[in-house]
Amino acid sequence: MDDQERADPGRGGRSACEFDADALRLRLDTTIPGTPSAIPPVVERIMKVVEELGCARDQEYEIRLALSEALANAVLHGCHGDPNQCVQIGVECDPERGMLIVVRDPGAGFDPSQIPSPVVGEQLFRDRGRGIFLINQLMREVSFNRRGTEIRMRPRTGGDAGGGEW
Repeated sequence: MDDQERADPGRGGRSACEFDADALRLRLDTTIPGTPSAIPPVVERIMKVVEELGCARDQEYEIRLALSEALANAVLHGCHGDPNQCVQIGVECDPERGMLIVVRDPGAGFDPSQIPSPVVGEQLFRDRGRGIFLINQLMREVSFNRRGTEIRMRPRTGGDAGGGEW
């Protein structure tokens, strides 16, 4: 992990993505430049830690894909591919509440309710616009901040039984 990233199991306080921090098994915060080439290495690093700690039992594929899509949207739409802009990523894992993934970009944002469904009408033939749809299909919960510059995702993990709020 580089100097912009830290993984710290069980540490108290607040992270860069402003998570609650009681009794965590994993807290990982990292920042990447707003370029597509930065996405695969950070996804691999995150997934390695998540898999080692067992935060994503039986949901590794879904988490990897949703994380990749969220990062691609942040780089493409939030940073416009500008390496001088950054995307923040936060991952937390709690045995009771499950897992939380947050991706935040510096863009102007968007209104998620205005994104057309990619499985209706002419949208079927478009070669893009399926990222948000996929994320919603793969994750248990998905929410955006008011401006649409931050996505919070909760996978379907063993922690779902606890059902706690983040």
